Amino acid sequence: MYEYLEGVVRERTGMHLVLAVGGVGYDLCCPLGSAFPEGEPAVAWTHLVVRDDAHELYGFADRETRELFRALLTVSGVGPRMALGVLSGLPREELLRAVIEEDLVRLTAIRGVGKKTAQQILLDLADKARALQSRGARDARRGEIPRPPAGVARLEDAVRALTSIGYSEKEARRHVERAIEKVGAGDLEQLVRSAIAGG
Repeated sequence: MYEYLEGVVRERTGMHLVLAVGGVGYDLCCPLGSAFPEGEPAVAWTHLVVRDDAHELYGFADRETRELFRALLTVSGVGPRMALGVLSGLPREELLRAVIEEDLVRLTAIRGVGKKTAQQILLDLADKARALQSRGARDARRGEIPRPPAGVARLEDAVRALTSIGYSEKEARRHVERAIEKVGAGDLEQLVRSAIAGG
Protein backbone atom coordinates (compact mmCIF):
# COMPACT_ATOMS: atom_id res chain seq x y z
CA MET A 1 0.00 0.00 0.00
CA TYR A 2 2.75 2.46 0.99
CA GLU A 3 6.21 2.13 -0.59
CA TYR A 4 7.79 4.91 1.47
CA LEU A 5 6.90 8.08 3.37
CA GLU A 6 8.96 11.27 3.22
CA GLY A 7 8.58 13.92 5.89
CA VAL A 8 9.98 15.22 9.18
CA VAL A 9 10.52 13.15 12.33
CA ARG A 10 8.38 14.81 15.01
CA GLU A 11 8.90 12.27 17.80
CA ARG A 12 11.26 9.37 18.37
CA THR A 13 10.85 7.05 21.35
CA GLY A 14 12.40 3.59 21.46
CA MET A 15 10.98 1.51 18.64
CA HIS A 16 8.45 4.12 17.52
CA LEU A 17 8.55 7.37 15.61
CA VAL A 18 6.03 9.90 14.36
CA LEU A 19 6.72 11.05 10.81
CA ALA A 20 4.90 14.22 9.74
CA VAL A 21 3.94 14.01 6.06
CA GLY A 22 1.77 16.72 4.50
CA GLY A 23 0.06 17.62 7.76
CA VAL A 24 -0.50 13.98 8.80
CA GLY A 25 1.49 12.27 11.55
CA TYR A 26 2.24 8.60 10.81
CA ASP A 27 3.04 6.38 13.78
CA LEU A 28 5.74 3.92 12.65
CA CYS A 29 7.34 0.98 14.40
CA CYS A 30 11.08 0.94 13.66
CA PRO A 31 14.20 -0.93 14.78
CA LEU A 32 16.26 0.48 17.63
CA GLY A 33 19.27 2.35 16.32
CA SER A 34 17.60 3.36 13.04
CA ALA A 35 18.84 6.63 11.55
CA PHE A 36 15.77 8.77 12.26
CA PRO A 37 16.98 11.85 14.20
CA GLU A 38 14.13 13.81 15.79
CA GLY A 39 13.37 17.08 14.01
CA GLU A 40 15.17 16.03 10.82
CA PRO A 41 13.80 15.27 7.33
CA ALA A 42 13.62 11.53 6.69
CA VAL A 43 12.47 8.88 4.26
CA ALA A 44 10.93 5.75 5.79
CA TRP A 45 10.59 2.65 3.61
CA THR A 46 7.41 1.08 4.90
CA HIS A 47 5.67 -2.24 5.42
CA LEU A 48 2.00 -2.42 6.43
CA VAL A 49 0.82 -5.25 8.67
CA VAL A 50 -2.96 -5.75 8.78
CA ARG A 51 -4.42 -7.60 11.75
CA ASP A 52 -8.01 -8.11 12.86
CA ASP A 53 -7.65 -5.53 15.61
CA ALA A 54 -5.14 -3.07 14.13
CA HIS A 55 -3.18 -1.82 11.13
CA GLU A 56 0.50 -1.38 11.99
CA LEU A 57 2.98 0.52 9.84
CA TYR A 58 6.66 -0.38 10.07
CA GLY A 59 9.37 2.01 8.88
CA PHE A 60 13.00 1.46 7.89
CA ALA A 61 15.81 3.86 7.04
CA ASP A 62 16.69 1.99 3.84
CA ARG A 63 15.04 -0.38 1.41
CA GLU A 64 17.50 -3.22 2.10
CA THR A 65 16.60 -3.36 5.80
CA ARG A 66 12.92 -3.46 4.91
CA GLU A 67 13.59 -6.39 2.55
CA LEU A 68 15.40 -8.23 5.35
CA PHE A 69 12.42 -7.55 7.65
CA ARG A 70 10.11 -9.05 5.02
CA ALA A 71 12.42 -12.05 4.70
CA LEU A 72 12.28 -12.57 8.47
CA LEU A 73 8.47 -12.62 8.26
CA THR A 74 8.72 -15.73 6.07
CA VAL A 75 10.45 -17.62 8.89
CA SER A 76 8.14 -20.05 10.66
CA GLY A 77 7.20 -18.67 14.08
CA VAL A 78 8.53 -15.13 13.46
CA GLY A 79 5.97 -12.33 13.45
CA PRO A 80 6.41 -8.59 12.89
CA ARG A 81 7.31 -7.77 16.49
CA MET A 82 9.93 -10.48 16.73
CA ALA A 83 11.35 -9.53 13.30
CA LEU A 84 11.66 -5.95 14.54
CA GLY A 85 13.35 -7.20 17.71
CA VAL A 86 15.86 -9.20 15.66
CA LEU A 87 16.71 -6.13 13.56
CA SER A 88 17.06 -4.12 16.77
CA GLY A 89 19.47 -6.68 18.17
CA LEU A 90 21.82 -6.83 15.19
CA PRO A 91 22.45 -4.35 12.36
CA ARG A 92 21.51 -5.61 8.91
CA GLU A 93 24.99 -6.61 7.72
CA GLU A 94 25.87 -8.36 10.97
CA LEU A 95 22.59 -10.26 10.95
CA LEU A 96 23.14 -11.42 7.37
CA ARG A 97 26.67 -12.51 8.25
CA ALA A 98 25.41 -14.43 11.29
CA VAL A 99 22.88 -16.29 9.14
CA ILE A 100 25.36 -17.05 6.34
CA GLU A 101 27.98 -18.26 8.84
CA GLU A 102 25.33 -20.22 10.78
CA ASP A 103 26.33 -18.39 13.96
CA LEU A 104 23.75 -19.75 16.40
CA VAL A 105 25.47 -18.11 19.39
CA ARG A 106 25.20 -14.66 17.81
CA LEU A 107 21.50 -15.10 17.05
CA THR A 108 20.55 -16.45 20.48
CA ALA A 109 22.32 -13.45 22.04
CA ILE A 110 19.50 -11.29 20.65
CA ARG A 111 16.92 -10.59 23.31
CA GLY A 112 13.79 -12.73 22.81
CA VAL A 113 15.39 -15.16 20.35
CA GLY A 114 15.66 -18.68 21.72
CA LYS A 115 17.62 -21.58 20.29
CA LYS A 116 14.63 -23.03 18.42
CA THR A 117 13.80 -19.69 16.75
CA ALA A 118 17.46 -19.07 15.89
CA GLN A 119 17.70 -22.51 14.27
CA GLN A 120 14.56 -21.79 12.26
CA ILE A 121 16.02 -18.46 11.07
CA LEU A 122 19.17 -20.24 9.92
CA LEU A 123 17.13 -22.90 8.14
CA ASP A 124 14.67 -20.59 6.38
CA LEU A 125 16.96 -17.67 5.54
CA ALA A 126 20.20 -19.30 4.37
CA ASP A 127 19.66 -18.73 0.64
CA LYS A 128 17.79 -15.42 1.06
CA ALA A 129 20.56 -14.00 3.25
CA ARG A 130 23.15 -14.59 0.52
CA ALA A 131 20.93 -12.96 -2.08
CA LEU A 132 20.24 -9.94 0.16
CA GLN A 133 23.93 -9.53 0.98
CA SER A 134 24.87 -9.66 -2.73
CA ARG A 135 22.22 -7.07 -3.61
CA GLY A 136 23.42 -4.69 -0.90
CA ALA A 137 27.05 -5.09 -2.05
CA ARG A 138 26.09 -4.33 -5.68
CA ASP A 139 24.26 -1.16 -4.64
CA ALA A 140 27.23 -0.05 -2.51
CA ARG A 141 29.65 -0.55 -5.41
CA ARG A 142 27.45 1.51 -7.67
CA GLY A 143 27.06 4.15 -4.97
CA GLU A 144 23.30 3.72 -5.12
CA ILE A 145 21.26 5.03 -2.24
CA PRO A 146 17.61 3.97 -2.47
CA ARG A 147 15.91 7.36 -2.28
CA PRO A 148 12.61 8.29 -3.91
CA PRO A 149 12.79 10.48 -7.01
CA ALA A 150 12.57 14.24 -6.48
CA GLY A 151 9.04 15.58 -6.49
CA VAL A 152 7.33 12.25 -5.82
CA ALA A 153 6.40 13.11 -2.24
CA ARG A 154 5.06 16.55 -3.34
CA LEU A 155 2.95 14.87 -6.00
CA GLU A 156 1.43 12.42 -3.51
CA ASP A 157 0.77 15.19 -0.97
CA ALA A 158 -0.99 17.25 -3.63
CA VAL A 159 -3.08 14.26 -4.75
CA ARG A 160 -4.15 13.68 -1.14
CA ALA A 161 -5.09 17.36 -0.81
CA LEU A 162 -7.36 17.15 -3.86
CA THR A 163 -8.98 13.86 -2.88
CA SER A 164 -9.75 15.34 0.54
CA ILE A 165 -11.95 17.98 -1.13
CA GLY A 166 -13.86 15.59 -3.34
CA TYR A 167 -11.73 14.76 -6.37
CA SER A 168 -11.42 11.10 -7.35
CA GLU A 169 -7.83 9.82 -7.08
CA LYS A 170 -7.59 9.38 -10.86
CA GLU A 171 -8.85 12.92 -11.50
CA ALA A 172 -6.64 14.40 -8.77
CA ARG A 173 -3.54 12.69 -10.13
CA ARG A 174 -4.25 13.94 -13.65
CA HIS A 175 -4.68 17.54 -12.44
CA VAL A 176 -1.56 17.40 -10.26
CA GLU A 177 0.64 15.93 -12.99
CA ARG A 178 -0.54 18.65 -15.37
CA ALA A 179 0.17 21.31 -12.72
CA ILE A 180 3.70 19.95 -12.10
CA GLU A 181 4.50 20.52 -15.77
CA LYS A 182 3.50 24.18 -15.37
CA VAL A 183 4.71 25.20 -11.89
CA GLY A 184 7.05 22.39 -10.82
CA ALA A 185 6.94 20.48 -7.53
CA GLY A 186 8.91 22.85 -5.30
CA ASP A 187 6.00 24.57 -3.53
CA LEU A 188 3.14 22.35 -2.36
CA GLU A 189 0.64 25.20 -1.87
CA GLN A 190 1.30 26.61 -5.35
CA LEU A 191 1.07 23.12 -6.84
CA VAL A 192 -2.30 22.44 -5.20
CA ARG A 193 -3.71 25.83 -6.28
CA SER A 194 -2.59 25.22 -9.86
CA ALA A 195 -4.08 21.72 -9.84
CA ILE A 196 -7.42 23.01 -8.56
CA ALA A 197 -7.40 25.67 -11.26
CA GLY A 198 -7.16 22.88 -13.81
CA GLY A 199 -3.42 22.48 -14.09
